[in-house]
Amino acid sequence: MSGTRRTSKGTALSNIGSYDERLKGFDWGIAREILGWEEGDLLNIGAICSDRVCARDGAGKIALIWEGFGDRKATYTFDDLRVYSNGFADFLVGQGIEPGDRVCVFMDKIPSLYFSFLGVLKMGGIVQPLFCAFGDESLEVRLASAGTRAILTTQKHVRKVRKIQERLPSLEKVIVVAGDESKLKDGEVFFDVEAALRVEEFESHAAGPETRSVLHYTSGTTGQPKGAQHVHDSIWGQVLTTSWVLDLRDDDVYWCTADPGWVTGTSYGIIGPWALGITQCVLDSGFTSSRWYQFIQDNRVTVWYSAPTAIRSLMRDGEEVAARFDLSSLRHLTSVGEPLNAEAVVWSEKAYGLPFLDTYWQTETGSIMITNFPGMKVKPGSMGKAFPGITAALLDLRTHEPIGEPGKVGLIAFRPGWPAMFREYRGQDDVYRSKFVGAADDATPDELRTNEDLWYVSGDRSSIDADGYFWFVGRDDDVINTGGHLVGPFEIESALVEHEAIAEAAAIGKPDAVNMEVVKAVVTLNPGFEPSGDLELSIMNFIRKRLSPLAMPQEIEYVEKLPKTRSGKILRRYLRALEWGEEVGDLSTLEHD
Repeated sequence: MSGTRRTSKGTALSNIGSYDERLKGFDWGIAREILGWEEGDLLNIGAICSDRVCARDGAGKIALIWEGFGDRKATYTFDDLRVYSNGFADFLVGQGIEPGDRVCVFMDKIPSLYFSFLGVLKMGGIVQPLFCAFGDESLEVRLASAGTRAILTTQKHVRKVRKIQERLPSLEKVIVVAGDESKLKDGEVFFDVEAALRVEEFESHAAGPETRSVLHYTSGTTGQPKGAQHVHDSIWGQVLTTSWVLDLRDDDVYWCTADPGWVTGTSYGIIGPWALGITQCVLDSGFTSSRWYQFIQDNRVTVWYSAPTAIRSLMRDGEEVAARFDLSSLRHLTSVGEPLNAEAVVWSEKAYGLPFLDTYWQTETGSIMITNFPGMKVKPGSMGKAFPGITAALLDLRTHEPIGEPGKVGLIAFRPGWPAMFREYRGQDDVYRSKFVGAADDATPDELRTNEDLWYVSGDRSSIDADGYFWFVGRDDDVINTGGHLVGPFEIESALVEHEAIAEAAAIGKPDAVNMEVVKAVVTLNPGFEPSGDLELSIMNFIRKRLSPLAMPQEIEYVEKLPKTRSGKILRRYLRALEWGEEVGDLSTLEHD
């Protein structure tokens, strides 16, 4: 399918080799040129990723190559994508779901996840994708925060919903899209889109630029997870970064390994590639190096977007495993989620003949912000330079003034105004306001996101070298980055103290060779309990079931007393500094006996 209209200004980056050329006369409107979209055309992400591709002679092109456990395989065209997303949109309307309602998608990486994601957007709903490994407590917190009206899930995961449904008055519809219909409970609805009548026609909701689209939840150091709200206008940032950074071409077979429960899996695992009419692959099975290499070989994957955790796991298994497979189809490798260490970049060149190019962005930014471009000189270990159209800087850790000195560490910050920028934290305007340096106390979210005199602060630290390359240093808060996924310590601590044995708890990140960080819990015990192997296993399983495997502590340390400030706040940074062998810093507020 070549249906994308290309211009000299909007051609994909392929073989250009000049980052500087992209800076000249940059305008986000280039994304519209790439899609051939003109003012007055329908702005709806769901329709652009399916109907629009079909209308531009792409109906018969393969959209999705899917493989799951047990050697299950399926292939879908863009016309299938159009019809099945229509089916979900039509079904939801029939269930009384209205534009603006939050609809949660909570399932494994099965085809219906991708169809329903687009279907919710087509009918004007706000799609709320959640990682299916979340336990019932993590699920409840996020559904309650969003005021979710409907959830799409499977028989495998519906039991979690049943445990919490009575505490969620807004949750009116529980829709099971895969499994045994006879095992549903009263009030649950079954819908198998592939077995239902094909819905050839559906009039997609005419979204405006600020119409809400995707609601992603991200973790914080205090309080509950925050709902980062995105809009349909985000597609322009996602399309342009997909074209220029991932360098996707019409004949590519693309594999993004991220789960759509995380923003990478939606911005670059659904929206960007399908808006461009690109064939993509999804592997819904457990990780082994051989299984991943077999998948690349069988499907002739050309562009691969993955995470440093996975790359380090592949690296650990060695070049000899990779050498057993034909990986010659690969032409471009990129990574995201956490810092990509220099050793992994060098190793990938040996193993695959190509370096992994690191990219940097966040749930809140919605699209790539700092990146290594194809053709740009790669400095192993660096995140690269700011994407054209993005004004990035480092702010002094104390004064929050921009830093001009190469090598000095500061907070990564961006000028507001890029298309994919999140518009609010749902129901938390004060928290949203706190992300902007220089914001007025009464500034509204709309005023903040359009004020180019402010700085949006990422929460990450970096340095910049003399050539303008960013070098990641670490988080500026206590959020734990495990395997590229941010885990909030507060949520873990809240669950830990619900265990009968635990009196107080602190959750910190512990260094890990593969995952960068894993969760470590430091706890005090209630009277009558003593440390033991059985107790440790009990605590770990308790957190795994309540929250998720990512939140489960990999180590538990028992102490008599946790370090606190005089006001009673646990000093996580002190515990983290001890764990990482860092300077503990100012302890003037530390409580003393």
